This record gives sequence, C-alpha cells and structure tokens, in this order.
Amino acid sequence: MKEYDIFLPMRYNDGSPVEPAKFQRLQAKLLEEFAGLTYFPQVNQGFWKLGPITYRDEIVIYRVLAADSSNAREFLVKLKKLLKKEFVQEEILIVERDVDAL
Repeated sequence: MKEYDIFLPMRYNDGSPVEPAKFQRLQAKLLEEFAGLTYFPQVNQGFWKLGPITYRDEIVIYRVLAADSSNAREFLVKLKKLLKKEFVQEEILIVERDVDAL
C-alpha cells in the first residue's frame, strides 16, 4: 500500500490567502478518487533555501492511501499540474511512501 502526502500553501506568493473553496474542491476530488483522506488543518510551516535566501510558507497537508499505486500516481501527476496552476506555485510537493496497515 502507498501513502501520499500533498503539501499546499495557505497563501499565494503575494501574501493573500488561498480561497477556502480551492481546498474544498481538492477534498472532493481526493475523496472521489481514493474513497478517503486525512486532512491536517493545523497550519504547519515549510522552509526551503534557494541560494542565500530562505523562504517560508504556511502549509496544510492532505494524506491519502492507495492499494493501486500506478493509478494513484497517474491521478496525482495530473492533479499536481492542476494544483500548480490553481495555487499559482512553481512547485507542489507530493510525497509517496510505502506503508502497511495493521
């Protein structure tokens, strides 16, 4: 089984907040595709360096599980392209890991 975490910014690069409807649409898509999801609504902070500059984002995380990783990957690759446009980001981080459920 695979687990996927999708890291999304709470704000656009100009500092304005991302509209709640965008998160709601994403939740509906994930629920439709994976039949379940976990949403971590607490605001987390992400940091990364580009040259001498350190950037910081306030982010939220969505987690889904998939038994069929090939279909999940295909869906998430397409979703990532859409999210990059919708959230006006150069990159969206999606992490994949192997998991076992007890």
